[in-house]
Amino acid sequence: MSPVAAAPVATPPRRVVVTPESKQKPTIVDLLNDWQYLEKATHRLICGWGRAVAPWSDKSVIHRHVWDQAECVRRLRERVAQFPGGKPDAPVSSRLEHIANTVLLATNHNDALDGIYEILLKALLTAYGEYSTHAHPVHDAPTVALLHEINQIKSQEFLWYRDYRRRHPHTTTLAYREAVERAIAEGGGFHAALPVAAGDAGAQPAGARTDFKYPRFGARDTPMWPKHDFMQYVRVDFPTSIEARRLFWAYAYMMEKNIPDDQLLWLYDGHYMPWEWHHDISRHLWDESRHGDSGYSRMRDLGIDFSDTGFPDYDQTARVTILEAAAKEQGIPLEQAYRDYPKYLDGIRSDTHITRAQMYEHVFMIGLVAETGHFIVKQEGYQDFKEGHDLESAEMMLFDIIDETAHVQYAHKWLPLLAEFAGIDNANYRERGAQVRAEYQQRHNEVSADLAKKLIRTPGHAPYDFYQDLLGRIRQAKPLTNATTCPPRSPKPM
Repeated sequence: MSPVAAAPVATPPRRVVVTPESKQKPTIVDLLNDWQYLEKATHRLICGWGRAVAPWSDKSVIHRHVWDQAECVRRLRERVAQFPGGKPDAPVSSRLEHIANTVLLATNHNDALDGIYEILLKALLTAYGEYSTHAHPVHDAPTVALLHEINQIKSQEFLWYRDYRRRHPHTTTLAYREAVERAIAEGGGFHAALPVAAGDAGAQPAGARTDFKYPRFGARDTPMWPKHDFMQYVRVDFPTSIEARRLFWAYAYMMEKNIPDDQLLWLYDGHYMPWEWHHDISRHLWDESRHGDSGYSRMRDLGIDFSDTGFPDYDQTARVTILEAAAKEQGIPLEQAYRDYPKYLDGIRSDTHITRAQMYEHVFMIGLVAETGHFIVKQEGYQDFKEGHDLESAEMMLFDIIDETAHVQYAHKWLPLLAEFAGIDNANYRERGAQVRAEYQQRHNEVSADLAKKLIRTPGHAPYDFYQDLLGRIRQAKPLTNATTCPPRSPKPM
């Protein structure tokens, strides 16, 4: 007989989750709530620091992680609710808040990424693995199954982090690493629930009781301006040229990558809202990030890249003001400050947070104005591109329409509660939405009419030549069969 076969099989010691004092609620329930808090905290930590990640593809991953973390929390909350006496919103020890805040309060975003994706993540994976190994494989199989699912999600997060560190090497500040590791060790490594001590009101959301300042601007490593202002031509030609509309939609969807970087702050500053809101906004955020990827992918298909269009913010005013001051102070051309903008912008932290009134307005404007206001032109684009046999552009439009329909429902769902928190009268919000959309449309029509009189359309004029070059590249990559027959459509809404 083989000596290997003859060796006894060691059985891991069992972890029993019933004690003489546990009554009808197994001890795992309180530990699940601790884990839920820590996964929520990870969600908040990513939101607080996520804007500091610059590369486009890494932004996409950060935004996906926000949704993945929301799904981890959902799984844990649902499992807690399945137990007698299980309350997903039950208080947990404020010692967990201390651990989360220790990770949050890094002095730089690279340390923070190490804290989130290495130190905290590995501690959680270790705790989940330990419980899965020692829990009864039948009695608590549902918990073991969901921990396996969460482990898969978090393993993917770690694999991204490992790759990111290979591309962006960094040595964690020793004092920060020691502080985080010590806080986790003092909390027992998340292997057992921390009791809520007498007089402990319970943990608040990570960062809510700190002076943490998130990055003021979303970092990026792409040009901040297009080569030339081609969008003024697109604005005028939008109703009459399907080719201008096709250029617009690829570019406009790429530009939606701005939205999730802002929504990271919604989630961080909206800590007073119920978890279901955070789950909905996390999905909204990931959808907007996907739209950005969708637009950029279509741009690349059609022969256009960031070197042509840049990746500007929707409103560059604050960035430009800082860069103008930097150029003046250092005695350099403004164009040089624009080119080297990360040097001047990336280290700036915000001195303010989103107020409750501002939060209401953000959700109102994106749901009742921007998204509701574009449904007609998006449907027209979908039909026209499909009829012109550009099915990939049509597909891009259709998936956005599907997502945006859900986003508008989120706005209708949450505006009443947001208004209540902000002390705002929400009674006529639908009517106000229609009024604001009409005002935006009127303003756009006036600007477009004025531009139509002023635009230079003479060969040799650099902006016009650039616009024609972009249209030519798109035409060559994928000709539209209805380019000359498509009838006029609705004007651009805003």
